[in-house]
Amino acid sequence: MTVHPLDARPEHLFQGHFDAATAAVLHIESGDEIVLTCLPAGTVESLPPDGAGVRDDHRIALDALAATKGTGSHIMTGPVHVNGAVPGDVLQVDILDIAPIQRWGWTGVLPLRGALPDEFTDYERMHVAIDLEAGTCTMPWGLVMPLDPFFGCLAVAPPAAWGRLSTNEPRAFGGNLDNKELRAGSTLYLPVFEAGALFSAGDGHGRQGDGEVCIAALETALRGRFRLTVRKDMNLATPFAETAEHLISMGFHESLDEAMRRAVREMVRLIVERTGLTRNRAYMLASLAADLRITQVVDGEKGVHMMVRREWLTSA
Repeated sequence: MTVHPLDARPEHLFQGHFDAATAAVLHIESGDEIVLTCLPAGTVESLPPDGAGVRDDHRIALDALAATKGTGSHIMTGPVHVNGAVPGDVLQVDILDIAPIQRWGWTGVLPLRGALPDEFTDYERMHVAIDLEAGTCTMPWGLVMPLDPFFGCLAVAPPAAWGRLSTNEPRAFGGNLDNKELRAGSTLYLPVFEAGALFSAGDGHGRQGDGEVCIAALETALRGRFRLTVRKDMNLATPFAETAEHLISMGFHESLDEAMRRAVREMVRLIVERTGLTRNRAYMLASLAADLRITQVVDGEKGVHMMVRREWLTSA
């Protein structure tokens, strides 16, 4: 096992799009680890007005990526080619560590975005102080909250036939999942659509509520450590995750109802696979033991995830 650093210099970044044609910036072996730096989503307007605490690599990246930026605002680090991954495989992404690396983040009410776009038209960006030593963030009015960092965007390359897509929406290849359960210690499984998988990560969040209702979390820079392993013994059509305590299914769709149905359907499949229960009994167990949560309602494709405790998945 080798550990590969991947910093946030422009040649390691792309912004606002996912595309199978994006060239890999690193080649690794299955089971290797990467230590990846990601920069906050946003534009120059998202930076603190006094410029305090802005990383040099952040300014350089915004300038360098402006000409090739897609329709999304997320700055992605990668892609990473994992040797041996082919379409039909699964990429296991073990999220080993996540650490905030700057002393500010931002959130905001943005035009025509969020859960209530017609009601919030007094647009505003808010900068939030981050205490790296204490692991907290402080709102401008004095409220102190603990940090709970995670990467909003985790993805492999989409199928080449899909062309260039925005980073805004979550899809079968991952992308803007915005799932706060994907903390350090969790594992994400992504179906592979292109040779090498082409993994990337970005959209660092210092914390977020389920729903992400105003469109932005606490957008900030993170450093993450990931182990990337090719799984040839699994077959997936959509991402799912697990922690030491839970299995987590995910559903994405423009309709929140359909996103819910997809998350439930996938949870039933996972329960059947893990326990050997019939599909009917897995469905009933989900009704008694699994919790549906709204991941986000603001990314075009809405997200719902369902969680069940692993201790209840005993074999029939």
